[in-house]
Formats: sequence, C-alpha cells, structure tokens
Amino acid sequence: MLSIAVKSNRKLEVTHIAQPKADANSVIVKVHFSGLCGSDLPRIFYEGAHFYPIVLGHEFSGEVVEVGQSVTGFKIGDRIACAPLIPCKQCKQCKEGNYSLCPNYSFVGSRVQGGNAEFVNVPSQCCFKLDDTVTSLEGAFFEPLTVSLHPILMADGCDNKNVVVVGVGTIGLLAVQAAKALGAATVTAIDIDDDKLAKAKLLGADFLFNSSDGDMLAKIKENKLPVTPQLILETAGHPQTVKLCINIADPKATIALIGTLHEDLNMSHQDFGQILRKELKLFGSWMNYSAPYPGKEWDLAKSLFSQGLIKTGDLIDGVYSPNHFVERVTGLQGKSPAGKILLDWSQSS
Repeated sequence: MLSIAVKSNRKLEVTHIAQPKADANSVIVKVHFSGLCGSDLPRIFYEGAHFYPIVLGHEFSGEVVEVGQSVTGFKIGDRIACAPLIPCKQCKQCKEGNYSLCPNYSFVGSRVQGGNAEFVNVPSQCCFKLDDTVTSLEGAFFEPLTVSLHPILMADGCDNKNVVVVGVGTIGLLAVQAAKALGAATVTAIDIDDDKLAKAKLLGADFLFNSSDGDMLAKIKENKLPVTPQLILETAGHPQTVKLCINIADPKATIALIGTLHEDLNMSHQDFGQILRKELKLFGSWMNYSAPYPGKEWDLAKSLFSQGLIKTGDLIDGVYSPNHFVERVTGLQGKSPAGKILLDWSQSS
C-alpha cells in the first residue's frame, strides 16, 4: 500500500509499505482524510521524530475495513475519527480519568504508525464512530476541535462569558466557533495576521484586534463589554502572547494555556505581579481527553458538527493527493501554513 513516510530528517516521500493486519483488539481503517498538525512540523523538519522511518498523521478519518476478533462496537463499513492517544488504562492518572496525563501512553501518528497511509492499524479504543450527519472531511477536524474544547470544559464552559482567543490559527478558529456555539456572551479574536482575523470575523468573532497595533491594549480597555466573567484561551504558543494574556486579563479572569512554547518564557516582576494583583487563574491544557475515554470533548465535537455549528472551509489550505501533499509540505521548510493541509486518500483503491 502507499504511505507518506518521514524517511529521515527533512526527507518526506511517498513509499510502499506492507498493508497492516488487525490484531485482537484493533481495527484496520482505510483512511479518507488526514490533516497536518503543527506538532508534525518538528517531526519532519527538526529531528523531532521518535524513530525513522515514521508515518505521521494523527488527525484523520476513515472507514473500518477489518475488525479484530475481540473488538466489539465496531463493524466493517463504520466511519471513524481517530482519537490518537493510546493510554495504558492501568496507571493512577488513567484510573482517575486523566488520560492526557498518562505517563505510559503511546500515540497513533508519532509513536506508532499513523494515518498518512492508505490503511492504518488503530486500537479500537481510539476509534470514535461518526454518524451520517458528519462528513469524513469534518471527521479529520475532530482531534483539533477537541483540543479547543478540552480547556473550555476545564474552565466550566463559556456560557455568558467574554471569551478571548489569542492566536487564530486552526485551533484558535475552531475555539472561536466553539465558544459562540456554547453560549459565550462575546468572542474576541487577537492575532498579528489580518487575514486570520478576517476569518475569525466570518466565523463569529464579535471583536478583532491586531496585537502588532501599538494602541491595542488601550483599544481593548475602551471596548465596552458585558459585565461577565472573562475566559482567555492562549493558542498561539509564544512567550509574548502568554504575557499579552496576563496584560489584557480582567480581574478574576481565567487564562487557559493551550499553545506549546518552543522558546523560554522570561517574565518581569511586573507581569508576575499582575497575576497576583488581579487574582488571575491560570491553568495548562494538555491534549483533549476525559472519562469515559476518549471523553465528553469528543461527544461534544460530534454534536457541534451535527448541528452545523462548526465550519471548516475557511480553515483549509488545500486538499492534496499524496504526491502533491509531499510537495506542499516539503515547500513549507518547517514554517507553519496559513491553513490546514489535508491529505486525501478517499480516491485511492
């Protein structure tokens, strides 16, 4: 079968590998669509892979074509989205339902072969069944959508809150839509890219601010918002955006840190002092799972898509055949694309 493998650092190519067979507790999935995640870029370009060759892809959907003998709840023909975390289910964190915190986890598409292939072996526990109200292309967005839903649920929802999304890439634009759908009083989008902010507006953001504007902080303070709790979602993953969240936060605000930093965060005592003086609540959000596995985030994602409350068209860079996917990703040279790059296996035999 065909796959797209990272053969070595910066070497991505279409290659033939053996088609997998199901074991007792897994299914074989014919992949329909597989998305490039920002976390895949260091695995391709910056020696971040666990091993070579590796078939990446953890944001994917597909159809079950083979079922292991001990598998229940799935049959041939079922369409699924992949919940890529493989928790051990034995440790203290797993037994408490904190699967994202499992110290013994594996992961489809980084620690075992993933969905950038025509077929993939997936543990049945990692298969999330799609119904007819959800397309396979939408199914490839379940994983990133649940990343944005996890901190919202950790913060006890966003109903009647002023939600601020700092960084409106794929996760941020999904967070904008989720917040609106889940009853936010207002949604504010902040980014340095006016094109991304325009997309946020189309997808429901009430207020837009470009953080490169020197007067942005003053404009935010002048903005008349309902008197209601504030929830800030940091999705950009830069030291300056973390500090920006602290600076724009209202007293008693909650800040969810979602973006992964790739450089050190150096904080002045004045910035730290704001956390104290405003009595801010800051928490980290890691992955997207809860009990029962894979969690309420995934059920909520299906509900939002089924109701037509999440749109993906403005989030997509392009949908590519295998060879064109390799060309597009290689051309990034490690930089983030403007939208989601999707690999299309749906036309393969």
